[in-house]
Amino acid sequence: MITTGQYLHVVTRALTGMAAIVEQLGDDLANTRLELPGANTPYAVLNHCLGATAYWAGEVVSGRAGHRDRDAEFTAAGPVAPLLDRVRKTVRQLGKDVPRADPHATVPATLAGLGDPLEAGGALLHLCADLLQHHGQLEILRDVLLAQARIPA
Repeated sequence: MITTGQYLHVVTRALTGMAAIVEQLGDDLANTRLELPGANTPYAVLNHCLGATAYWAGEVVSGRAGHRDRDAEFTAAGPVAPLLDRVRKTVRQLGKDVPRADPHATVPATLAGLGDPLEAGGALLHLCADLLQHHGQLEILRDVLLAQARIPA
C-alpha cells in the first residue's frame, strides 16, 4: 500500500508538471487548440484537471459542497497566471484532504464498469490516474504546439 506522502508526491508532480507546461506555453499557445476533432487547449485540460480534483478529492472524498460543470471545463480560456494560482491552491488543499481521508469509507459516487461500491481510496486512485493521463497528454500537446510555432522545446 502506498503512503499518503507517496500519493501526494505523485499527484502534486502531475499538477505542477501541467502547470509548468501551461506557463511555458504562455497565454497565447496555452489557449491554442490543434486542428483536430475534439482537441482541447492546454489551458482547458489543466482547468479540467483542477475541476476533477475539486470534485473527486473535495466533493466525493472530503464531502465539501461543490458544483462542477464538466463540459465548461473543456471550453475555458484565459490568462495563465490565475490558472497557475489555482494549481497552487489545489495542491495545498490536497495536502489537507488526502491525509484526512479514510481510504475504506464508501463515497457517494460511482465509476463506470466498477461493480463494487466506490471507496475513498478508489476515488483518489481514479483522480491520480486522470491527472497522470492528462499530464502526458499536455507533454505531447506542448511539443506539437511549440513545433507548429517553430519554438524550440
